[in-house]
Amino acid sequence: MIMTAENIVPSTSVLDAASEACGRIAPNWPLDQLIAVNPWWAMRHRPMAEVAGELSWLGGISCFLDSDDYRAQGIPNAIIAEVLAEQGVHNPIDQFVAANPVRPAVWQNLDQMLDGHRDLTRQISWRDEVQHQLSQFAGRYFVDQQSDFYQAWLKQVRKDRGLSILMAEPGLTRQFDALPDSADTLLIMAMEELLVPPQQQAAYAHALLLSLNGWASTAAYRSWQAGLNGTSDSSSMELLAARLAWELVLWRQLGQKKTSVAADWKRQIDNAKNQRAAHLAYAEHLHCWQLAIERFFQQGLQSKFIEPWNKDSEPTTDASAPSLQAVFCIDTRSEVMRRALEIQDPTIQTFGFAGFFGLPIAYHSGAYQRPQLPGLLAPQLAVTDADKQYQEPTAASLTSRWLALAKSPNGGFSLVESSGLAYGLGLLRNTFGWRSSASAVKPGNRLHLHRDGQILSTVEQAELALGVLKAIGLDKVLASQVLLVGHGSDCQNNPHAAGLDCGACGGQTGEVNVRLLAQMLNDSHIRQAISDKGLTIPETCIFIPALHNTTTDEIRILAGELSAQAQQWIAMASIGCTKERSYNLGISKESAVRAVARRAKDWSQVRPEWGLANNACFVVAARARTRHLDLAGRSFLHDYQWQDDPSFALLTQILTAPMLVTNWINMQYNASVTEPHLYGSGNKTLHNVVGGNLGVFEGNGGDLRIGLPYQSIHDGQKWMHQPLRLSVYVDAPKQAIAEIVAAHDDVRWLVDNQWLYLLQLTDAGGCRYFEGQWAKTNNLD
Repeated sequence: MIMTAENIVPSTSVLDAASEACGRIAPNWPLDQLIAVNPWWAMRHRPMAEVAGELSWLGGISCFLDSDDYRAQGIPNAIIAEVLAEQGVHNPIDQFVAANPVRPAVWQNLDQMLDGHRDLTRQISWRDEVQHQLSQFAGRYFVDQQSDFYQAWLKQVRKDRGLSILMAEPGLTRQFDALPDSADTLLIMAMEELLVPPQQQAAYAHALLLSLNGWASTAAYRSWQAGLNGTSDSSSMELLAARLAWELVLWRQLGQKKTSVAADWKRQIDNAKNQRAAHLAYAEHLHCWQLAIERFFQQGLQSKFIEPWNKDSEPTTDASAPSLQAVFCIDTRSEVMRRALEIQDPTIQTFGFAGFFGLPIAYHSGAYQRPQLPGLLAPQLAVTDADKQYQEPTAASLTSRWLALAKSPNGGFSLVESSGLAYGLGLLRNTFGWRSSASAVKPGNRLHLHRDGQILSTVEQAELALGVLKAIGLDKVLASQVLLVGHGSDCQNNPHAAGLDCGACGGQTGEVNVRLLAQMLNDSHIRQAISDKGLTIPETCIFIPALHNTTTDEIRILAGELSAQAQQWIAMASIGCTKERSYNLGISKESAVRAVARRAKDWSQVRPEWGLANNACFVVAARARTRHLDLAGRSFLHDYQWQDDPSFALLTQILTAPMLVTNWINMQYNASVTEPHLYGSGNKTLHNVVGGNLGVFEGNGGDLRIGLPYQSIHDGQKWMHQPLRLSVYVDAPKQAIAEIVAAHDDVRWLVDNQWLYLLQLTDAGGCRYFEGQWAKTNNLD
């Protein structure tokens, strides 16, 4: 029976299942604000091994490596045996190590099932055509959204008479004419006609969204932003309705008319429970391997932590004030630079702090605005240039329109042809590196800080700046020179360039943040207001904003002037950092400095830097705890002294914000390696930008590609990132850590569902916290 809109009975269970499926997709940020995202964030309330099994079932997705990959990493048998015992696996270790489990049969959406029937095959597969048609439409729709996705799609597809011809299927278009105009009605109608029982509707809907994961993630981003703004967005449900509509059309056109297809479809639905269980067992086997490789890494790291360290290595009194203080982002690339700077002189002190420097801001320039804070948060304040009005100047407006035309698929070639030699000069300038570094704000500009259109008062700015100083740990001793170092990358012809900038700044450089903070802290009126609140900043102390170029390792001073000695230290640190990174870049130490500069300007360079590849741990402790260690650029570092945090309010902030951001980064890198076809964006050389900044296609079609490009994590011979879940080491009392975990669902879910490890950093290494319990040993036997 073909149902009609008139005989549909409203079903909240179907809509609830559809909403649940949409809620399983993590958001993906546009290219100009690109930040790393845990693609499984929306399922963090469930154990990772369970999520891995379900994704394997619904989409053939790998959350872990293959057994061969784990065997090649040389994990000691003792560690494997320990993990198997903990997981209740009683198979002999030799049998486990030698096993090569094969992925069970994967769920097939109806379009895939039709492709599997030889008598229904076409020159173009149904799966490819469905994906192509919806993807091309989405690429246009999300640029200029005029109405609901489903209704706009339905209006367009009803006019597309070429579908019947292309797929050699007469009458196909009439099936679209018979679809209901309401997305909710379609969802209910399709689930009932396709005979999907209530308990399987959410899983089926999830499988459909995974078949368009890139666009589903774009829709999820719109829902995420709407949530931050206190509104709602239906893009995800509308996209799901359009995808399910294709299933219903194919069912009516081919599926229910073909006995073998209908039988296979019913058999799959009846066997869904057993099929899912088989995938859970498959994922559990690989999860044991993953636990073992992570235990292996942790033991090596913790053996470093137990090395002798000087608890008094940081200056603590005015008499021993450091000669230079530098505050860096917690980014793993900063770990290398901090070591390189600290070895220049023992009186240099560095700090690690979230790269947005605690400023909940968005930067406004005329009609243009962008967030300068983590994607988890909504901006509370606006920053503008003091000499600019909110109305965008004509020149800037013309420039932005010119650039938009140059990047558009229809206007790019015609613009170059009509511009002639004038455009050629620009190409030559960029080809040979005859350009100045881009800057978010012009040097010397004073910034204004607004809340609801009103400039913040001196007292309000003082409260904000004082809070940042205390959070960093700069409320005790201040050097005469304090560097506030944001970071950003420098590369050409790279749609994913924002992904190399500061994730804590919303995929932008940290320039605006450090400029603003230095401006506030150098202002005499704000300093007086800070003094009135109990902290005196010496008149001799100057805060200097700087930007760490992670591609070239240059630290550029943005305002003010450093002493000659400090300038030399920074120059030598930059060279040292470059030489350390040269090995992984495949260049010699002797030519490293010039080579990285060339890479930054090279239009053909697909690997300007490795970003945060190989990240594996996050240390929340005083720098004295790690200053003697070479963590090889694999660790996020956040300075924290629990003795100065009696209420543990600062620790709460760290575990509920920076730790979540590092989980996003870590999991995106992991997923881009274990499942590069779904969670990686493919080959850079084949990328075509979609919709100005929505994302990229690999080639001229297919799904929107999200995640890291292949060249960002692979050097052509091997993966440059080892997929390990983040090991977070916190130097704080056990009770304080446990109470924070218990009080915050996001933190508890990440810890108890094994999306990351939380360990107390001790003199004996690390003690793990899991499911409300502390481990009895430090796993260093």
